Amino acid sequence: MKPKKKFSILLIIFLIMNFFICSNIFAIEPDVHAEAIFSAEVSTGKILFEKNAHEKMYPASTTKVMTALLVLENCKLTDTATASYNAISIIPSGYSIANIQVGETLSIEDLLYALMLPSANEAANVLAEHVAGSIASFSSMMNTRAEELGCKQTHFVNPNGIHNEDHYSTAYDLYLIASEAMKNETFRKIVSTPTYTLPPTEQYTDNDRVCKNTNQLIHVNNSSKPSNYYYKYCIGIKTGFTTQAQNCLISQASKDGLEIINVVLGAGATEDDLSVRYLDSIALFENAYNNYSMDNIKEENDIIKTVEVKNGTKKTKNLDLLSKNTITAFHNIEIDLKNIEPEITLKDNFKAPIKKGDIVGTAKYKVDDLEYQTELIAGSDVEKSNIGMFLIISGIVILVLAMIIMPKKKGNRNKKYRYMVHNR
Repeated sequence: MKPKKKFSILLIIFLIMNFFICSNIFAIEPDVHAEAIFSAEVSTGKILFEKNAHEKMYPASTTKVMTALLVLENCKLTDTATASYNAISIIPSGYSIANIQVGETLSIEDLLYALMLPSANEAANVLAEHVAGSIASFSSMMNTRAEELGCKQTHFVNPNGIHNEDHYSTAYDLYLIASEAMKNETFRKIVSTPTYTLPPTEQYTDNDRVCKNTNQLIHVNNSSKPSNYYYKYCIGIKTGFTTQAQNCLISQASKDGLEIINVVLGAGATEDDLSVRYLDSIALFENAYNNYSMDNIKEENDIIKTVEVKNGTKKTKNLDLLSKNTITAFHNIEIDLKNIEPEITLKDNFKAPIKKGDIVGTAKYKVDDLEYQTELIAGSDVEKSNIGMFLIISGIVILVLAMIIMPKKKGNRNKKYRYMVHNR
């Protein structure tokens, strides 16, 4: 092979490799195996990873996130609810319960802990009947609220996730529901609690109903076994399991002010019998915290740009445009925020006079497919220049003088002409 031809082939191979490397530099792929996954940063909604995120899946007990949200939106924690025979008796054998008795009255707070920690299915029914009068009516409320949150492929027929062919959601829709629920401080407190004990009542006098959170990510465990799934940054939120749904988990972590929500559905076990829902969730969190960051592009009152105000005086026309607010961006750590140039838009009436502190436009930064915007304020006064008016007045004066002078010249020419004719 000729040297030139060999060099050309090597060059082509290099360019092709370089293209794929550059085009995938930010395409970070965590090692995950569940059937459907959605992972996003909470404050921006930036998608970090998704897999079959819009496929219909059975949500199992992750359903209870919506149940708790509706209860908190419609009840006080100190309200009480009484367990009906129907609420207790319709729970199929094998589903989790908290030993709530028929006729037993508990506070809404106690019932929420029973609902979200040990995933008590009868607690969901008691709460549903208390809020809406019946499970069917409460399910209708759930579907209405889901639509309000933007869920497109979600349909609930019960408040607990007991399997039903017509009860389904998606990883993305469950993310929408969970992110709304986690805005509620009471909800956040409940789902991050490792254990809670239900108080004795007339119907249940023992103090042994300890509600243990089924989410193993939040249980402190000093064991070094592979089955130790504790993740110290995790702050909730809900597990789920049915034979048809397999293992499910919605989880949220908070580290250095950065909050991530993961939804993992249809997860099984590894060959070593380790739970994929926890392994996937941890991998997703590590992917987020190892590769992304939340940093300031500009601080409040930082200079964004200096511009010239055309009708300003020579002394004041150079104006610093200041950021009204601190601009914080969520981004891949490979992106250097210092190299991001803003898109500046000035107001239509951007001209002197301008007072220090006036809002004069906006600055928009695009970082990793997300946009961040702040108003721009004037860093100093800009005085209006009078040179334009001076030129206008000067022009008028010159024009008037010309009009006065020109007729006299015309008269002199006519007089001279008559004199010449007369003396011809």
